[in-house]
Amino acid sequence: MGNPKYCSKITGCLQRSKCPITNTLDLVGDKWTLLVIRDMLFLKKRSFNEFLKSFEGVATNILADRLKRLEEYGIIEKRPYRKAPVRYEYRLTKRGEDLRPLLMEMIHWGHKHIEGIGMPPKKLLEA
Repeated sequence: MGNPKYCSKITGCLQRSKCPITNTLDLVGDKWTLLVIRDMLFLKKRSFNEFLKSFEGVATNILADRLKRLEEYGIIEKRPYRKAPVRYEYRLTKRGEDLRPLLMEMIHWGHKHIEGIGMPPKKLLEA
């Protein structure tokens, strides 16, 4: 996590405006990206196959694209954990960990305003 790539600010995002909400949504606001980050933050998932097993059922091509984009933005790091055949694990960088309060607020908002939403076990939220 000491890689300077992950310490500097993300550049080249100001496509539509200078609004921080617009640009954050452009990076992580699609249907799948925050779910991958959720799985990493709260469920400690690390491998491609673990992400595929998520309840929401992401397609392999979509997952591969989101992981690649998250790595390009410095939100996650990809590390080999097996040589033959090569297998990778994904870890959140400091930048990725900094999304925790955003996801926590989404959890609380959803629980408060959407009928039938369950609250994750406290131990998952405290990890």
